[in-house]
Amino acid sequence: MNTTSQEKLRKLQELLKTLKSCAIAYSGGVDSTFLAKVAYETLGKKALAVTATSSTYPQRELSEAKQYAQEIGIPHVIIHSEELDIPRFSDNPPDRCYYCKKELFQKILLIAQEHHLHTVLDGSNADDTFDYRPGARARTELGIRSPLKEVGLTKQEIRDLSSQLHLKSSKKPAFACLASRFPYGTKITKERLKQVEAAEEYLFSLGLRQCRVRYHDHIARIEVPVDEIPTVLAQTQKIIKRFKTLGFTYITLDLEGYRTGSLNEVLDK
Repeated sequence: MNTTSQEKLRKLQELLKTLKSCAIAYSGGVDSTFLAKVAYETLGKKALAVTATSSTYPQRELSEAKQYAQEIGIPHVIIHSEELDIPRFSDNPPDRCYYCKKELFQKILLIAQEHHLHTVLDGSNADDTFDYRPGARARTELGIRSPLKEVGLTKQEIRDLSSQLHLKSSKKPAFACLASRFPYGTKITKERLKQVEAAEEYLFSLGLRQCRVRYHDHIARIEVPVDEIPTVLAQTQKIIKRFKTLGFTYITLDLEGYRTGSLNEVLDK
């Protein structure tokens, strides 16, 4: 662990002490798990992890979030926040994440009030500044703090520090909600979300460590890391058969490989 990371960790701990108490928007991902760990070690039971379940949040992710929270020891509350009930979200405009985050943060603010906690935190990091993040507007409007970002911690630094803290999440692949699998303007429904979730779960069952199944009506566009493309090609017939039973007509493999936010490539940033 380099000196810079150590110094940022110290600043994070100091920042959390000044907050005195917090509720954390906790998904079980690398960033929010690291934040939950440091917050609990710094504030004890004055730190609360809050996980929101919905149609866009796979059961696999919820199970891991529960496991990580239990291992950390942090108090953990699970709430329901169904984004599909928000018309602007299900219509899937380019600022879809704004409506999701606003709904989520409003509910966590209420939880924080009920538990007499001063601040709501999320796990945004310094690298998120360079990506298209419409949800950031909701954070600003509602006064949500992003301490990892505030002290300048990058994704890789968070992974390295997580490893030092013996967190199982340190090597967890990046994850974004299932709504991110749909091109902007494509209606998001529970049925389509289940279709994509089942397709990705099948790919994971074949041993892939990272994947995305992008939904293009009758077409499933599979993204995996370039070095895992041979794994997919070696099992094409099994994948085709399974995906067709899920309702896809055409199954394609993206030769550019997995990359976060690939559906943002059509946007004029």
